[in-house]
Amino acid sequence: MATKKYPVIWLQGAGCTGCSVSVLNAVSPRIQNLLLDELVPGHQLNLLFHATIMAGQGEPVIEVLKDTEKNRKGGYILIVEGAIPTAEGGAYGSIGEKDGKHLTIQQSVEELGKNAMLVIALGTCAAFGGIPAAKPNPTACKGVKAVFDEKGIETPVVNLPGCPLHPDWFIGTVSVILFSGAEALDLDDLARPKLFYGQLIHENCPRRADFDKGKFAQKLGEPGCLYQLGCKGHYTYADCPLRQWNNGVSWCVKAGSPCLGCVEPEFPDGTSPMYEKITLEDMIWSQK
Repeated sequence: MATKKYPVIWLQGAGCTGCSVSVLNAVSPRIQNLLLDELVPGHQLNLLFHATIMAGQGEPVIEVLKDTEKNRKGGYILIVEGAIPTAEGGAYGSIGEKDGKHLTIQQSVEELGKNAMLVIALGTCAAFGGIPAAKPNPTACKGVKAVFDEKGIETPVVNLPGCPLHPDWFIGTVSVILFSGAEALDLDDLARPKLFYGQLIHENCPRRADFDKGKFAQKLGEPGCLYQLGCKGHYTYADCPLRQWNNGVSWCVKAGSPCLGCVEPEFPDGTSPMYEKITLEDMIWSQK
């Protein structure tokens, strides 16, 4: 049986490339297994464009974008990393030239997005705007879904927030898509897979018993629940306490830091100040 290949275009907008770094450090399976092997028998990804890691440059790689959009409509996956600058017609973010003019991230995401089978918004910046969209946001950065809604683009978007996201969240999501199709993803009301974003940090935190006993740390480095020091785990949905990071070595709270709520749409404005107690009501009020 012939292997079904899924072309992938990976665009990078306003961000730090940290999500690429995180995904490239996937352990099991490793990133080369995902890109070169049949992660799911009979199905394989075919990464056509990734500005950071590809060897090609200039007009030939822009032609890859044009060819994909024109000749593979409805058959490719678009991955967007980083927020989308929309001020001044998207002038604050470009990836090359088209017809002698800047090819903006906004233009590319819109044109490639409307013809993709699926869009994965990789990281909090792509999903919700993230740090580039923090106040005062002079470049008018937005998440992919916000741009699509404004432009009437109906292509399904899967949000995988995190600053950066855990590599397993990406690998696992892609595995479900390859094995059962995108319709098999059980998404929450923010288009996040419940498989990874289905439980509160607070529910599985190893310091939960301290919270229940009213034992709160008063400064960093002390034992006890970190709620008084700004922990956002009581309204942040992710499986960090169970999965942990760096191949299961540690995660924010285990390392002594409060959860910063980086997978939530309010990050970072609504979750600041980072190391001071903040309630859900405070967070909602800061967004008004």
